[in-house]
Amino acid sequence: MVVGREQGGEDGIALLIRASRRCVLRFAASAAAGAVAGRPGFMTPAFAQGAERHGISAFGELKYPADFRHFDYVAAEAPKGGLFSQIGSTFQFNQNPTTFNSLNSFIFKGVAALGMEMTFATMMTRAFDERDAMYGQAARAVRISDDGLVYRFVLRPGTLFHDGSKLTAHDVAFSLNILKEKGHPQIRQYLRQMVAAEAADERTATVRFEPGRARDVPLFAAGLPIFSRVYYDKQPFDESTLDIPLGSGPYKVARFEANRFIEYERVRDWWGANLPTSRGRFNFDRVRYEFFRDRNVGFEGFKAKTYLFREEFTSATWATRYDFPAFTDGRVKREVLPDENPSGAQGWFINTRREKFKDPRFREALICAFDFEWTNKSIMYSSYERTHSVFQNSDLMANGKPGPDERALLEPYRGKVSDEVFGEPFVPPVSDGSGRDRALLRRAVGLIRQAGYTLRDGKLFTPQGERVAIEFFLEEPTFQPHHQLYIKNLIDLGIDATLRFIDAAQAQARVNDFDFDLVVKRYGFSTTPGDSLRAYFSSQGAALKGSHNLAGIADPVVDALIETIAAAPDRGALVTACRALDRVLRAGRYWVPHWYKPSHWIAYWDTFARPPEKPRYARGIPDTWWYDADKAAQLERRG
Repeated sequence: MVVGREQGGEDGIALLIRASRRCVLRFAASAAAGAVAGRPGFMTPAFAQGAERHGISAFGELKYPADFRHFDYVAAEAPKGGLFSQIGSTFQFNQNPTTFNSLNSFIFKGVAALGMEMTFATMMTRAFDERDAMYGQAARAVRISDDGLVYRFVLRPGTLFHDGSKLTAHDVAFSLNILKEKGHPQIRQYLRQMVAAEAADERTATVRFEPGRARDVPLFAAGLPIFSRVYYDKQPFDESTLDIPLGSGPYKVARFEANRFIEYERVRDWWGANLPTSRGRFNFDRVRYEFFRDRNVGFEGFKAKTYLFREEFTSATWATRYDFPAFTDGRVKREVLPDENPSGAQGWFINTRREKFKDPRFREALICAFDFEWTNKSIMYSSYERTHSVFQNSDLMANGKPGPDERALLEPYRGKVSDEVFGEPFVPPVSDGSGRDRALLRRAVGLIRQAGYTLRDGKLFTPQGERVAIEFFLEEPTFQPHHQLYIKNLIDLGIDATLRFIDAAQAQARVNDFDFDLVVKRYGFSTTPGDSLRAYFSSQGAALKGSHNLAGIADPVVDALIETIAAAPDRGALVTACRALDRVLRAGRYWVPHWYKPSHWIAYWDTFARPPEKPRYARGIPDTWWYDADKAAQLERRG
């Protein structure tokens, strides 16, 4: 699973967890590993024989041979140097794009700085021109047992921490075990099916998994950071701290000021610089993140060249504010990059743990009250399309009536799910664009009455006689206009709807504790989802504080379909199971769907160069870009 930007600005609550845009763990894969243990036909012969593999993927497919020199989407001889600075647009676990008070980004406590994952090596690293393949970084190879339950990672000689000490299999085992025990709840949940990790010797790390483990669990483990066991002998692992941890990755922390900026310095003698997975990457001498509490202030900072790169998430800004001198004279460039990743689900997620939101008819009434067409036209310059699915913009999304394979998968659950699941999947209604579509509001009133709610003196009450109130909260004001009309329509339905502004730390704490009514998030999944879906939609995730299951979905049918996805023997079966899951989730009305855009809006000061093609499943920024000294000098001369 890739974690990307979960909460962004005005219209780009970009995400998740793809990761954020782009869910969940850039250094872990987009979700996949060997295949599900104990299932017939799940391994290629190379896996079954326990042969050394230089890479792994969901279904055993690898684009690059063992002797590959570099990824196709990089410029292998790209020069090193210069600065890349930005407001971060992807984040994971306890990170936040607006502030930080900790440098420990793999635990529950604190608010961590963006970019800390760059300071740690991983056993394997992702190829972003393949759906889910990973290739060796600290590990030169992996051997997999015949039953798929034991992975033996063979480490490279010469792997070092930044202080010159050896990185060994003991550090790998320590890292995986401590993350399973004390890591962020999301990590602990993903490692649930890892039994233990141990060091057979200094260069062989053995990782054992439970029978029936999900396809993506080994790959997730292979992409986790490697910590120094010696360092954490003297430091508590699970404490929020601004002490700089001992890393082993291509960058190390150079300078920072909590809540304002953090700067990373390239490790010039990094042991991994000439690996096939590293050539043409990590080209900037310095990578800097700026933090702004207010997105408008952040844009003014970009205009003043406080930072050099910006991904734009606000359509009004993109449409109206790029008229400043540096843009009109060409010193600042803008581009639109295609995004081929699933766009995922974005919207107001409804906390069904609260009694007032238990009835799906009431939740559908909340959907009817939101006028997307007016919002898109009046606030977002018609830049977006409506989100329908958790797998939006992908072949995993359900469309039309279920085909024979989907029906066969769903039939055992007939009577346990809505009959709608066996027909057309739910799509949010289309309004007349007036901002107050009377027909849709009447439909909402009808649904509310069917659910047993009553209206007295213009105020709505639950079947238990409680006044219905909904509180929204935001960290900064950019997204306020999108709430205002929605709140007005909710008030017209008799709901006491309000909006509060709170600081980022409080917002994160409330989301972690599920202390909200409706909250805006975006979830983006990989092209090969698996065990990661449990964190978002399973009964187990619903009960785990800090998980991504914000709606509190606890449905045995959903749990069973996630297991089917995790056990899919091939991509066709995976697609079928994901579409079936999509139908069930959409029938549950668990969120008020927002919008999506299958592209990235980027703007940058013209000091960079890059390969002719970006990787298919990532922006490649700053990963494959580099500093162009000639452009930078020319820019200086132009002022």
